[in-house]
Amino acid sequence: MPVPAPQTIDVNGYPMAYVETPAPADAVGAPLVLVHGSLCDYRYFKPNMAPLGQRRRVISVSLRHYFPEAWNGHDGEFSGEQHAEDLAAFIKALGVGPVHVLGHSRGGYVALRTALLAPDTVRSLILADPGVEISGGPVQIPLDSERGNFREAALKAIEAGDIDGGLALFIDTVSGPDTWRRMVPWFKQMVRDNARTLIGQVAEPRTPLPIDALGALHAPVLLMGGAESPAPYPDVLNALAYAMPEARRMVIQDASHGMNLANPIAFHRAVDAFLGTD
Repeated sequence: MPVPAPQTIDVNGYPMAYVETPAPADAVGAPLVLVHGSLCDYRYFKPNMAPLGQRRRVISVSLRHYFPEAWNGHDGEFSGEQHAEDLAAFIKALGVGPVHVLGHSRGGYVALRTALLAPDTVRSLILADPGVEISGGPVQIPLDSERGNFREAALKAIEAGDIDGGLALFIDTVSGPDTWRRMVPWFKQMVRDNARTLIGQVAEPRTPLPIDALGALHAPVLLMGGAESPAPYPDVLNALAYAMPEARRMVIQDASHGMNLANPIAFHRAVDAFLGTD
């Protein structure tokens, strides 16, 4: 499945790479911007772009320091705040008004931060197993309460030269045992290309999002989870549902954390049903 030719837009002094499917002649609604999670880039959504692009323009971005940049893991800033600032600037640079934003895993955190930072850029939010911590609520959900220091352990293996071993530890922790072994070659190559972003991710400040601010968001929200997603993602979605009681919920059956790859048909139907003609 070919990936469209990448383009770049300069945002905050950085050439932000993206690919897109042009809007069809009978397009409905605003564009949809897809935001990848850890160890991924704009290629993560390549099986999803054409199906989702049947009704609207679809854009998949690579966040700062991810492929196609060959980052050394040390120079420049790497943080959710910076990525949200970049994403807001990117959307504004598109010049099409507020867009629908779909964020997966850590990309869901970036999408939420973008909506809080620049609400005029976000028409709606789709959060697929977002990697989010919330402050101020009745229940605190630490992202790593049951996962130990898996990021640090994965990075240690990578820096010791066991790249695939470290990546397998990371992917199997977030998606379930034996996921890495079963993944297709293009996915494994994408993750290898982004292995050194773990240096930045391990060091980045992880700031919980305030429950009051989340409750004040006006954009419609879809909370999406894989039926087989491991902890802490189900609890995170429950906490977000408490913080945003008007949000819609959707469970993708026969899928874990990588639900857009494991059950793409159900994933596409859920996204299209939520967006409608908006």
